Amino acid sequence: MIASRQRAERKSIVLPGRVTWKDARGTTRFASVMTRNVSDTGVFIEWGEATTIPLYRLVTFQLERDVRGFDALPYALRSGKVLSVVYRSGRVQRSTGTPDGYGLRLMVDPAVRVHQAAERVEATA
Repeated sequence: MIASRQRAERKSIVLPGRVTWKDARGTTRFASVMTRNVSDTGVFIEWGEATTIPLYRLVTFQLERDVRGFDALPYALRSGKVLSVVYRSGRVQRSTGTPDGYGLRLMVDPAVRVHQAAERVEATA
């Protein structure tokens, strides 16, 4: 039996988001992206930009404000910006020479993630 390398169950969810990072010169860059799948510990984003992000670069990831209330989303992605690290790149596209996507590891404390999800409270006005 082959052990799964995944730390958490992935859900195929396509939602718009934004990635922000600093390039090698210290210039802040951003890109609009679409998620391909999400889990409690990571997200894979589709990449259509002409630039690349180096592996292990710290980035911030956030979903667009109007889609954060989706119930199937992990708690960290509902709260806004999440510090993440680029840990995997997708296949390189021949047309652009850039990856078709990136795997981001969400830098959230597992104990806090479970605790916050358990204490989620709904409020109505």
